[in-house]
Amino acid sequence: MDWFSAIVAFSVAAALLTITPGLDTALVLRTATVEGGRQAMKTGAGVVTGVLAWGLLASLGLGAVLTVSEIGYRILQYAGAAYLVWLGARMLASALRKQVPGYGEAARAEAHYDTEQASTLWFWRGLMTNLLNPKVGVFYVSFLPQFIPCDAPVVAVSVTLAGIHAVMGLAWFAALAAATKPFSRLFRHPMFIRGVDGAVGSVLIAFGVRLALEERG
Repeated sequence: MDWFSAIVAFSVAAALLTITPGLDTALVLRTATVEGGRQAMKTGAGVVTGVLAWGLLASLGLGAVLTVSEIGYRILQYAGAAYLVWLGARMLASALRKQVPGYGEAARAEAHYDTEQASTLWFWRGLMTNLLNPKVGVFYVSFLPQFIPCDAPVVAVSVTLAGIHAVMGLAWFAALAAATKPFSRLFRHPMFIRGVDGAVGSVLIAFGVRLALEERG
């Protein structure tokens, strides 16, 4: 496989993977509807940073540890499951409160975070959601090598392909954030915010429990 064919083939596969609904999409959509597009893009930036990190780890061979080490895989699996349950529980708790943060500045004031701290918070939430998923690591270890041309520099090609995936992810998250903007007035309603937090929180908890109980494939 030559460079051009590798990039085209990977781009098609990465595009399909990017638009497939999953935890990352749910987290970005929740942030866009409840806290606005800027915070959503911070979350998306965290997610794609995780993608770049997995691409680098896979190229260095460190990600392969997950495929051969049962203990390493389980540690990451349970840590990821605990994190998802914790994050989902926080959203459910927010949904059940009588007074909920509003849209924009009120949302950013939650837990006494100022605007910059809230942005950092959502960046880390996106990053940790991606990094603490062992399935992503195993996927990159098994997926990337298929698109690396013979005799090509493995690290450079892997990081380049992960970069393509990251750019696609940012573009997709930007499109999601833009799609929510016309409905921002509806999203300001406290009952809508509580409904979104309740739904997404339940999804995160369900994914966390499923991840904890899932047998290694």
